[in-house]
Amino acid sequence: MRFSNAVRQIGAGLVLGALSVTTFAQTKAFDITRMDASAQACDDFFEYANGTWVKNLEIPADRSRFGSFDILADTNRNVLKTVLESAENTKAAQGSDDQLVGDFYASCMDESAIEAAGMKPLDSYFKEINKIKDVHEMSKVVAKLHDEGVPAVFRFGASPDIKNSTVNIASSSQGGLSLPNRDYYTKDDAKSQEIRSKFVQYVTNMFALVGEDAAQAKADADIVMQIQTRLAKASKAPIELRNPEARYNKISFADAQSLTPNFDWNAYVKERGAPGFTEINIGQADFFKEVNQMLTDAPLAQWKTYLRWMTINDAAPSLSKKFVDENFDFYGRTLTGAKEQQPRWRRCTGAVDGTVGEALGQAYVKRAFTPEAKARMDALINNLFAAYRERLAQLDWMSPETRQKALEKLNAYQRKIGYPDKLRGYAGLKIDRKSYFENAVRASEFEVNRDLQDIGKPVDRTRWGMTPPTVNAYYSPVTNEIVFPAGILQPPFFNANADDAINYGAIGAVIGHEITHGFDDQGSKFDAQGNFKSWWTESDRKQFEAKADCVSNQFSSYEVLPGLNMQGKLTLGENIADLGGLTMAYKAYQKSLEGKPRPANIDGFTPEQRFFLGYAQVWAGKSRDEATRQQVQTDPHAIGRFRVNGPLSNLPVFAEAFQCKTGNKMVRDDRCQIW
Repeated sequence: MRFSNAVRQIGAGLVLGALSVTTFAQTKAFDITRMDASAQACDDFFEYANGTWVKNLEIPADRSRFGSFDILADTNRNVLKTVLESAENTKAAQGSDDQLVGDFYASCMDESAIEAAGMKPLDSYFKEINKIKDVHEMSKVVAKLHDEGVPAVFRFGASPDIKNSTVNIASSSQGGLSLPNRDYYTKDDAKSQEIRSKFVQYVTNMFALVGEDAAQAKADADIVMQIQTRLAKASKAPIELRNPEARYNKISFADAQSLTPNFDWNAYVKERGAPGFTEINIGQADFFKEVNQMLTDAPLAQWKTYLRWMTINDAAPSLSKKFVDENFDFYGRTLTGAKEQQPRWRRCTGAVDGTVGEALGQAYVKRAFTPEAKARMDALINNLFAAYRERLAQLDWMSPETRQKALEKLNAYQRKIGYPDKLRGYAGLKIDRKSYFENAVRASEFEVNRDLQDIGKPVDRTRWGMTPPTVNAYYSPVTNEIVFPAGILQPPFFNANADDAINYGAIGAVIGHEITHGFDDQGSKFDAQGNFKSWWTESDRKQFEAKADCVSNQFSSYEVLPGLNMQGKLTLGENIADLGGLTMAYKAYQKSLEGKPRPANIDGFTPEQRFFLGYAQVWAGKSRDEATRQQVQTDPHAIGRFRVNGPLSNLPVFAEAFQCKTGNKMVRDDRCQIW
């Protein structure tokens, strides 16, 4: 419908006290004042590289965490604010990028109109839900909610067939929850029970806001919790979902109807207006079997309560202040520890980027990304690929047969840098200044329908999964591509004023990280064409998995809060990517020095030392305990401190650079090495 309830906010704000965000921005190519000279590089390199900066950092009141990623996101969002305010004050042609982003932003900033609307935008949804007479009609209402992005019961859309990656198929998967994942409903520790109790209170409060008396609101909240707990128990856990086998179960449309005879798939698909199809991926069959049983076990009145809740919760960020505040109190304060909401303009900037981000991204690129930066990034990527090819040729544990397939896959990688060359546009999308809620609805319907119409069509490999201002990067196994938005190609990740050692340690390691994802524990199950297909000999695969177990066990040993350890199996893919990415980035940097005079020391640090310092300072940051706990339970990425100390403690070249000895904490006795 409108926006998902993001529990990790990366918008901007002011640091507590008199210090502004810019106090912590890295304005120099490399800033030694961030370091802690009293720390020992060979015992805790994260502290050595970042200790003074982290010690002086107070997490902004409107954040649950703060670090290098957030600072860059703040910088980017400030650029976007300028773009949006300019568009807001420009009389632009209807349907132009300026008109779309300017009017969307203006409607979001119009708090008086939003307050005047109150909860009226929900009335039509409640009427539709209340009219449901049987499960057949419920199938059609679920379809209508899905058309607007409300994540009720399950997910449905188009996605590449992972065993035939050239075509999109209809795909459905588990869903329907309001807490982050299955574990939040099933774990019995005290903290999990506390969160569930606060969630029920949150649901109660929200039902009260739409007019229910206290007793009815509490009774309805209990019903929501009962239904979602059953859905959760039938769902697969985050660690299980990392495995492609746990997400793929292609069957005929007729068999899907037989799997869930109580859910009318024909009525659902007709209501959605989906293209005709004969096969569908039912990602988690056991989940849909449970949904089918619940459709007869749970009274229709309870399902109506659940659907009303999913509508309220999804709509909350685009409703009046009382809904926004309740939503933040749970998802922001309870789950992540944030003390205050982000300023309205920051939330609205994020909303525009999340809905018409392609249009907004074009203006961002013109202001923040140059052709020279793209060319330099291209050269860095070339060097990383060269290092990978050389390394693959030297692996002593891989057979020639598997090595040939690995090189074929590496040579087939596609790269995307900065921004899309081919724009999809927003022809037909209506955005005006009358209603923020309606703008959000129409934008969501537009994207959902555009996705739906991909069913049965070839996969468009020119598309991007992130907007240009995004501070992130990704690898896609089904398209076998690495993607680097312009948003991350800024300091401290990519700095035109820094020497090569710093850039190879920072953005070079990011490039290597994304390349390595094609060879991590799950990406390595896809071939050069992006198909889920084994290209390994049985012996090689066993050796690889033993090496991966080393990484998993290493990270599971890290305690992040008292009694709470990292989940090595959940973070395994990212940890393999960090380890491989660093290894290849260092090798690429060394190759870049061939035939050149050795670079001079800077600030007393050798080129090799600067490489590792450049890497470590990217991960500077700290989190509130609530956010740390949530990251451990939901995020496949390790905590920043361990993304530094974990892979570096496995690298002999790091130990050599800082003269670390056996017995130092940064020198593991059982070193892990894969690629």
